[in-house]
Amino acid sequence: STSRQQNQPQRHYGLTSPISLAPPDDIDHIHTQKLIEAMKPFGVFEDQEELYHRTTVLGKLNNFVREWISELAESKNLPPAITEQVGGKIFTFGSYRLGVHTKGSSDIDALCVAPSHVERSDFFQSFFEKLKNLEEVKNLRAIEDAYVPVIKFEFDGIEIDLVFAKLCLPTVSDDLDLRDDSCLKSLDIRCIRSLNGSRVTDEILRLVPNLENFRLTLRAVKLWAKRRGVYSNIMGFLGGVSWAMLVARICQLYPNALASTLVNKFFLIFSLWDWPKPVLLKRLEESFLNLPVWDPRVNPSDRYHVMPIITPAYPQQNSTYNVSLSTRAVMVEEFQRGLEVTDEILKGKSDWSKLFEPLNFFQKYKHYIVLTASAFTEEHHLNWIGLVESKIRVLVGNLERNEFITIAHVQPQSFPGNEDLYKESRYVSMWFLGLVFKKAESAVKTNVDLTHGIQSFTDTVYRQASALNILKDGMKIEATYVKRKQLRYFLPAETLQKRKKQRVSNISQNNSGLQCKRSLGESCSDGSKDNDSRAPSNSSSLNKISKLDIATAETERLFFISWPNSKSQVSPTEMEATVALRTSGPSTGCTIPGYSTVCQLRTCFVQGHHKLSGTLITDPTSASPKQHYSPTSKVSRPSTSGKCSPKSIDGEKARKAGGLGQGGFELRLSSKELPDSSSPIPTNSIRIIKRSIKLTLNG
Repeated sequence: STSRQQNQPQRHYGLTSPISLAPPDDIDHIHTQKLIEAMKPFGVFEDQEELYHRTTVLGKLNNFVREWISELAESKNLPPAITEQVGGKIFTFGSYRLGVHTKGSSDIDALCVAPSHVERSDFFQSFFEKLKNLEEVKNLRAIEDAYVPVIKFEFDGIEIDLVFAKLCLPTVSDDLDLRDDSCLKSLDIRCIRSLNGSRVTDEILRLVPNLENFRLTLRAVKLWAKRRGVYSNIMGFLGGVSWAMLVARICQLYPNALASTLVNKFFLIFSLWDWPKPVLLKRLEESFLNLPVWDPRVNPSDRYHVMPIITPAYPQQNSTYNVSLSTRAVMVEEFQRGLEVTDEILKGKSDWSKLFEPLNFFQKYKHYIVLTASAFTEEHHLNWIGLVESKIRVLVGNLERNEFITIAHVQPQSFPGNEDLYKESRYVSMWFLGLVFKKAESAVKTNVDLTHGIQSFTDTVYRQASALNILKDGMKIEATYVKRKQLRYFLPAETLQKRKKQRVSNISQNNSGLQCKRSLGESCSDGSKDNDSRAPSNSSSLNKISKLDIATAETERLFFISWPNSKSQVSPTEMEATVALRTSGPSTGCTIPGYSTVCQLRTCFVQGHHKLSGTLITDPTSASPKQHYSPTSKVSRPSTSGKCSPKSIDGEKARKAGGLGQGGFELRLSSKELPDSSSPIPTNSIRIIKRSIKLTLNG
């Protein structure tokens, strides 16, 4: 009998037969043990005490849900026989269900399954109110308008994201199996989406040959992805379920391999993968339910997905629809680096700690966009940054469609802004995007205009905020172009500290000769509270700028800054900028000699009035506003003879005045004058200002 079992062919998982059935040898066990030791300092393994605490919390939550469903049945006058048996159950999914949750910081993704008498409105009303009364529950908030509606809270110190689905069943028993497609019958799309998380997670676990090897490999890959800045579904990289499916596919191809080998094969396979060929764990299945599934043969929109990874549970969907060409290129580059590092490790030339070295994002690129979102209150700020963050992938897409940009790489982590420079907006968050420009084909200098892509992004955010009714006074977005050396004005020295020089990617090498001829001013802000790393602020040297005759403002006005060519090191006398205000009337200009500064022209329109750098003007055609630049810059006053006299101004005051920042965009609206979701700009007397970001590249 034993002989017959040994001669039987091993079951294979997935669409194809395995690449290798080779069993591990002694050195594989040694490498795997070293991998485990290398991951321990990062807290990826939870101890038994924490695991027991999570299990206890889930048990309490499950009992709490059953109690609520029973009370709800009584309030709706259901027969007592049904009321006693209605049931209800909590299912888990995500990293906790996969068995790869990390120590301390991981939340639990959970699903509340209820019988047919429970409505979604009950979940977000009576259940929400019942949670409020629990002492163990903190930070309770409901996000009912999300793609998958969710209630977020902390239960006895454990963060929980709870989604809801009701089934067309009078009762929900403890032995309910959600893998049966029949449970989806007659459900609305929100319930199907909620069930999908649990169904996909369970199917992944069923499709891998060895759970222990799968989990250890997934822990390593997730740690690597977070350390290398490619773990974020919302930013256009991959989320937890996508990484789990990629690892599961490798486990199918190498069913007997240990984690050390699987990690190496992971980088090998996906560095060579022929994207957009989809990654599938099993064949696409049809169902009598006729729900929409991912199928590029039928759905034209599916043909534009650049890195499809298809969920294994019906209805099959692409989990990576947010991935763009830029984010895919960044991930493929990281796959290639991972392959090189793990090859060295398995040859004994390096150790696993090298794989988990963080990406030195702020030394990787020469050009950056700094995106700033700010608000007056903490509550408004949380809503605002959540919306802005969810739309940053739109900005990435807009930038990569620019003919001169090959890569727009967003750093998923956000950073706190400098509160000293945003005193009106106490809460500020910043994101950074690295840019790679195409190498010029000739020696002719190339002008690159980023204005349209950035303005389109801000329009999208403001329209969405208006549609969701979360747009409040003081919510602002600013976009700033900087060179690498100017990041010190935004971030503390410890964040920018140069580490061991990273290996230069092929993309970066091909564009190493590109330089931008526009410099940022010395009045730019730093993102930390460390005074040592801030630019000097000469607030005492406030002078008045000359009055500029501004023609009647149209709905959309463009402030354009053009910079002459300069070397990377510029003396104060070598740089001057021409500021041209393009209006409906004759253009007016002034010359600004001084440091290589971008003038801090900040403009906002508030409730129909033109406010420029703190001066309120009810009639833009007849008033002369004050304009503030950097402390060291000077501006000439236009006269009838065309000559100018210099005046210096304070960029710090300009920032305090509110409005548009350097390269920034702002829309400040009263609560009665919000734009509708279809209009590209607000109506009535509210105006949007566009500030251009234009660069000159050397040939």
